[in-house]
Amino acid sequence: MRKKRELRHGATYHVYARANRQEFILEEIFVKKMFMKVLERAKQKFKFQIINFCIMGNHVHIMIKPLNNENLSSIMQWILGVFAQRYNRTYSLRGHVWYDRFKSKIINDFRQALHTFIYISNNPVRAGIVKNAVDYPYCGVGYHPKFGTGILEKPPSQI
Repeated sequence: MRKKRELRHGATYHVYARANRQEFILEEIFVKKMFMKVLERAKQKFKFQIINFCIMGNHVHIMIKPLNNENLSSIMQWILGVFAQRYNRTYSLRGHVWYDRFKSKIINDFRQALHTFIYISNNPVRAGIVKNAVDYPYCGVGYHPKFGTGILEKPPSQI
């Protein structure tokens, strides 16, 4: 029996999802942009804030706050499901794209929020992809509007 997901009204979460078989399905720029477009579409369907995010080669991190009684599970199920359908359709594949259901942790205070924000931002630095997090365009810190209409609403200073 799997552990029940902890949900709290008004909470901010650190969410992460891994690709099936630890494959680097998110490695190509086109696929990263596809994931970002799904995030943008989700913002039209659900009410939530993305405080930070990072799309790596085989996993994603999202610091997210559902708004107006939205359910985290519904939001993430839609994002990951729509992305999986698009990915499979694009590459003429079938089956699971994600390893398991997404993982989530409630962020309880400012210190934990700051630590989570930095942890997510530094993923590409730790992986040796860039020397500085702001140089990675598929992360909230390095995000540039040319890749979409805008995913982040709040600058990091307003966490």
